[in-house]
Amino acid sequence: MKNAAPKAIAVNRLVEHVMRQNRGRLLAGLITRLGDFQLAEDALQEASVSALKHWGRSGPPHDPVAWLMKVSFRKGIDLIRDRQRELRKSDAIRIEALADAESKTPQIIPDERLRLIFACCHPMLEEKSRVALTLRTVCGLTTREIAAAFLDSEQTMGQRLSRAKAKIKSKGLCFAVPEPEEWDTRLGTVLSTLYLIFTSGYVNEDTGPRDLCQEGIFLARLLNELRPNEAEIKGALALMLLTDARRPARVDAHGAIVPVEDQDHRLWPEDIVAEARKILENAVRQLQPGPFQIKAAISDCHMARPTPDWPQMALLYGSLWVFEPTPVVALNWAVVLAETGQAELALQRLDELQSSLSNFQPWYAARAHILEKLGRTSEAHTVYRTAIQLAPNDASRKLLSRKVQAITI
Repeated sequence: MKNAAPKAIAVNRLVEHVMRQNRGRLLAGLITRLGDFQLAEDALQEASVSALKHWGRSGPPHDPVAWLMKVSFRKGIDLIRDRQRELRKSDAIRIEALADAESKTPQIIPDERLRLIFACCHPMLEEKSRVALTLRTVCGLTTREIAAAFLDSEQTMGQRLSRAKAKIKSKGLCFAVPEPEEWDTRLGTVLSTLYLIFTSGYVNEDTGPRDLCQEGIFLARLLNELRPNEAEIKGALALMLLTDARRPARVDAHGAIVPVEDQDHRLWPEDIVAEARKILENAVRQLQPGPFQIKAAISDCHMARPTPDWPQMALLYGSLWVFEPTPVVALNWAVVLAETGQAELALQRLDELQSSLSNFQPWYAARAHILEKLGRTSEAHTVYRTAIQLAPNDASRKLLSRKVQAITI
């Protein structure tokens, strides 16, 4: 009895670890086979509860993920039976087929997550719902985490997710990579979603079991293998790799963010940078320009040594504006213009964006930086304080606090 409590705690931690690390892949496999988002989630939840009991009694299985997949699949079949007491013939046939498939242990095929992303990014769903559903299902973020990312309440986001799942079920939306003629309606959203998965981990400094940076890169690599002739996929992958290469130099010994231009480039993994640049070069050769290729090129110019290629970056932002005429692009373009010696023009452009970006922390950080460049230190000091209050993490706050302390009013 003395060992019962520590053993139960250990099993509970193992189940939590396996679920946190593999929830997306498990759900992808289950949804593909059961054809129902909610059913798959319910079945996986029941299997995780069973794991606590069985693993605590008999010890963890050799392959915990395969065990959870098999038991979840059985739970799904049981739930169908429970929910359909008076089965029509078609329902009976479906259950019989599922039960027959149970004898062949379902394998977790890596691209099932990608199929699920394509299902989540179906054009019949709202853009916000597509991204939220992907983050919930494929990446395993909680409803509360997704709600925080979208500045929504947990209840509102829960309702949005429920409606999206119900629509996929009622419309019979396909859980497959679409045919080539359908890609134009989904690829942009899929790539944006993959990049959001990556940036969610990057901004939140996610290096735990659920490493969203690596998840985004893995899925982008997989997509590139499936469609090697899509230049924009290469652009998105190159952008993620270049950004990821900067992670070792992104935070200094005191926990403060280090701007790209000030980073110690010797800390950047040479092999990753070289691979990203080669991928980008191959993409550009295909003569199919797109926003992700341009963003990757901007990132590459930012990483140029001995100093970033600011003039080239300014030109690239002009090209990006053609594809994405958004306030955020305009903000970043203004920051680059300030670095080319056009600080007055940059400040003018930022002021024009104030109404659109009044709650956007990078706008305040950028404006403070440009005001400082112009010698308007008192104004810069005030705006820096606002940027600090809105900063998304401690590392950003430390960098901005350092800038404030360095200002002589």
